[in-house]
Amino acid sequence: MDRPEKRVGIHGWGGYVPRWRLPMEEIARVWGWPSHQYRGLNVREKSVDSPDEDSTTMGIEASLNALARAQIGPDRIGAVFFGSESKPYAVKPSATIIAEALGITPLTMASDLEFACRAGSEGLRASIGLISSGMVEYALAVGSDTAQAEPGDVLEFTASSGAAAFILGPSSGAAAVFEYSVTYVTDTPDFWRRAHLHYPRHGEGFTGEPAYFHHIMSSVRKLLEETGLRPSDFRYVIFHQPNGKFPVRVGKRLGFTMEQIEPGLVTPYIGNTYNASALLGLARVLDRAEPGDLILVAPFGSGAGSDAYAIRVTEKIREKQGLAPTVDDYLSRRTPVSYAEYARNRRILVMLPRG
Repeated sequence: MDRPEKRVGIHGWGGYVPRWRLPMEEIARVWGWPSHQYRGLNVREKSVDSPDEDSTTMGIEASLNALARAQIGPDRIGAVFFGSESKPYAVKPSATIIAEALGITPLTMASDLEFACRAGSEGLRASIGLISSGMVEYALAVGSDTAQAEPGDVLEFTASSGAAAFILGPSSGAAAVFEYSVTYVTDTPDFWRRAHLHYPRHGEGFTGEPAYFHHIMSSVRKLLEETGLRPSDFRYVIFHQPNGKFPVRVGKRLGFTMEQIEPGLVTPYIGNTYNASALLGLARVLDRAEPGDLILVAPFGSGAGSDAYAIRVTEKIREKQGLAPTVDDYLSRRTPVSYAEYARNRRILVMLPRG
């Protein structure tokens, strides 16, 4: 069977991580959390956006890196998808801002997508469909978040900021080609935010087994079943990373080794960037991948759903890797901040009028 994915490949990729870092110890000190509460998460610190950054500006930075690697004119991009759960505007698309900033407008599709941490991956799926059908030549899919967490909640330890972007196009000339993809979704209420509420809520009893593990394992197992591939066939494997321990645990359950998992791990260094989480891991792997490598990536979004992709690296990867900053470049540049600076810049502290 001729899979539509095989007609589509990744021509450019890019990541972006803010410079500022908030150590786990600083969060625990402010709220009185015992050290065992955060050390088990396998996260050292989290990236936090600067006062002049938001999910859209970070998406622009990642997209510029992807465009530099793609080496195409922006006017050839016929669709822009922006996946986020922390858009700066409740009613106004961020996709149009990114498209305008990159010179993609006006003859393009542009849409914001929502599915918790899986919305950026939804953009990949939509792009594959549009390109394989011939409706557009190239598409840009962005996952970006300034992740939200209620102050003092356990989610605050990991909710961080970052972005990843991918320019997809025809398989010919691509740095990596999609070979197969699967999506698995159910209505599982593990994480949500009602309208007009500032912070999300989470059902801890649903977070692990019914949501994260069930959906990722189901999508990956279905992909392996339908393709006949085995875990040992993959050079790299990347999962959604709500913390540093879940992706390792789900990988080992599925039969993957730490050698396959570790290169795509970014959460231990910068926390959970939500829509950029698995996609930053994919970008980090592409930064170092070699021709012929087979990559498995499985993003997840609460609510809940998971995609699984099998991606084959081509000879074109070598000429694109050095054309933009790598994910490791962004991981290595860091400026520690205090909780007070973080709270001020994220507007966690609200000043009431005197009198």
